[in-house]
Amino acid sequence: MRYVDKWRAVAAATGPAERAEAEEGVRLAYRSAGLTAPGRLIWVDSPRAAVAAVRSLEGAGRSVRDRIRTDPWADERRRVHDELGPAGWTDHWSRTGALLWDNTRALAERIRSGVADELAAEAAALAGGDEDEAAAERTAVRLVLMDAVLGQHDAAWLAAFDGRGERLAGLARVAEHAGWWWPFEQAVVLCERPVELHRDEAGRLDRGDGPALAFADGFALHAWRGMPVAADFLAGLASLTPERIRTEENAELRRVMLEFYGYDRYLAESGARPVHRDETGVLWRIALADDEDVAMVEVVNSTPEPDGTHKTYWLRVPPATRSAREGVAWTFGLDAAAYEPLRQT
Repeated sequence: MRYVDKWRAVAAATGPAERAEAEEGVRLAYRSAGLTAPGRLIWVDSPRAAVAAVRSLEGAGRSVRDRIRTDPWADERRRVHDELGPAGWTDHWSRTGALLWDNTRALAERIRSGVADELAAEAAALAGGDEDEAAAERTAVRLVLMDAVLGQHDAAWLAAFDGRGERLAGLARVAEHAGWWWPFEQAVVLCERPVELHRDEAGRLDRGDGPALAFADGFALHAWRGMPVAADFLAGLASLTPERIRTEENAELRRVMLEFYGYDRYLAESGARPVHRDETGVLWRIALADDEDVAMVEVVNSTPEPDGTHKTYWLRVPPATRSAREGVAWTFGLDAAAYEPLRQT
């Protein structure tokens, strides 16, 4: 687990890159691949800026990403797999890289999509709204971004091989001290790390009052519990009303609004009526246009607080729930008939 904790911290690191350390890592990665390290090392503030830098490179030669990253990964994986055997490798991966894989892969893809969408929109605007131009630019940008070594966002693979793969030492050193990078025969483009990163308990990008991921040059991603949203959408969350939520046509954005506003508050302020009441609580339901109903069970904690009051909780339950009891039972993974609490809490 020490490797996992180390690389989890690397993947989430923000702030200025440690450039001297990262550059030494680049040179080590080239030596390990049997290549001569290039004299030109170009630093940029974000993956967005890196796309422009890579496109403007002259005399850089061919990309050597396969020799720097792809081939060493494949060789080391094969070596460790042979050493541990199929079952041993599966167990090793499940206790190391697999614990970081989903979040780091998702974050890298969000960055690619964010950069590609932003540059595609700019290309379309310059072409008078030409969607074909936007599509071509999006594809071209993604090709540049797919040719990157992901630095800190290669944390899952590095966690699996830490302490095992000497050929990966250069890659690991860059990752510990910088962001994405692009290796060529005669030049390297390296990215700074983000200056801000905000995530929820599940590791998804999440912030309601600003960018969830931001770089020094202003490139940023906005998200609410992992869902991409526009900056102006977030700015409007502070002034939400039930009417504004009801009139939002995009069902996904409406759910973001409801989560931010609070389902209980929305039900209380939108005139919702209880549809069922029993000894477990009160079932509330309100219909939403072009979306599933919001169904909530209002329950009261039978254990009093120190001041003698009893807290009220709201449980989101499936839209088809027919009774409060059925809803409460569902939160425990039971059906209504099987739900027989010994003591209500």
